[in-house]
Amino acid sequence: MRRVSVVGNSGSGKSTLGKALATRLGVPFVELDAIHHLPGWQPIDVTAFRKQVGELADGDGWVIDGNYSAVRDLVWARADTVIWFDLPRRTVMRQVLWRTIRRAVTRQVLWNGNREPLGNLFRLDPQKSLLRWCWTRHHVYRDRYTRAATERRDLVFIRIAAHQDAAHLLP
Repeated sequence: MRRVSVVGNSGSGKSTLGKALATRLGVPFVELDAIHHLPGWQPIDVTAFRKQVGELADGDGWVIDGNYSAVRDLVWARADTVIWFDLPRRTVMRQVLWRTIRRAVTRQVLWNGNREPLGNLFRLDPQKSLLRWCWTRHHVYRDRYTRAATERRDLVFIRIAAHQDAAHLLP
């Protein structure tokens, strides 16, 4: 395991595990959100996104965290392992709720100066509300990665269905 793609719903634990795994493997950790979200939450141009991620994926070893369809082909073409967080919806929702509240209240700076606004908790548009995004994307990710795990024989898939599964990866 030297080139690992970590995927799954927002708030499922991808970044926490990804950072720890990268440290253990002695490879860079790449959070795709940090590349994708420019100041003011503006998305990066797809061509620029693909160029940057492609250059990173060409490295000898890495852990890349994120689900972006625009770059999945680049990441998975070089990956040897996919760690898929497939936690129950209730677990993801609880985790993302508390994480979002903590980030909003503490005004934690995320990527490129962006902060999560507390008001987004109450929006109904999944593009504006991380909670709605997680709720509506849960089945999408489950279907996508279940299918990929059976179709992509060139990759080792490790499914994380509970926190204990993640703990076993990092003894």
